[in-house]
Amino acid sequence: MEINKYLDSTYLKTPQQAGLSEEETLKKVYQLTDEALEHNFFEVMIRPDYVKEIKDYLKSKNSEIKVGTVIGFHEGTASTADKLSEAEKAIADGVDELDYVVNYEAFKAGNTDLVKNEFVEGTKLAVKNGKIVKWIIEIAALTDEQIVDITKNMRIWAEENFGENDFENIFVKSSTGFYPTEDGKPNGATFEGIKLMLENSGKLSVKAAGGVKTPADAEKMITMGVRRIGTSSAKALVSNEKAKDGY
Repeated sequence: MEINKYLDSTYLKTPQQAGLSEEETLKKVYQLTDEALEHNFFEVMIRPDYVKEIKDYLKSKNSEIKVGTVIGFHEGTASTADKLSEAEKAIADGVDELDYVVNYEAFKAGNTDLVKNEFVEGTKLAVKNGKIVKWIIEIAALTDEQIVDITKNMRIWAEENFGENDFENIFVKSSTGFYPTEDGKPNGATFEGIKLMLENSGKLSVKAAGGVKTPADAEKMITMGVRRIGTSSAKALVSNEKAKDGY
């Protein structure tokens, strides 16, 4: 199985989070991009600040590798207006894919209208501009019932507001990889969580993000039906190695 075609190779730490300078962080982003070029990954997933520079770099290499970025990262609590503004800037910078963090805390609190509005408006912006859109639901913060509910709601909202041709370009995504968990609980994709998402997403696509540590794990996720895998260990996965740490 050519798992490289499913991989969104990811680096999302800020300089402060990584204890690096801005220059060192940019070097990391370029390293990620060069690995993507070497192994023909589907996409590089990076912070919005780097989208324009990396998009231009890939163009200079005549590469078709996509550039994705995260919106409202990583807590998801930014207002819908702020998320749309951030997404519009990324679109202007040439981004191919937008991975929004849904306001999962609002959903858990019962504010479904807020979550529906940001889903519909954020997806409309992406569809209007020909971009792939993914909605990160942060499964480590949710119960199984909440995973089912939010995935099912996204399917319904998509069916109510978008055409069937759009559905494969609208993803439900598992995780940011930044959610703090206790007692060794996974903070990324799990087989159990992905199964629930797949069972309730209808014709929407599913992305497993974080927690995919071996080539066997990646192949199992793909066989289950995920269309994309987000990982900071893409090189290890295609080199038939176990990921040592990270997302």
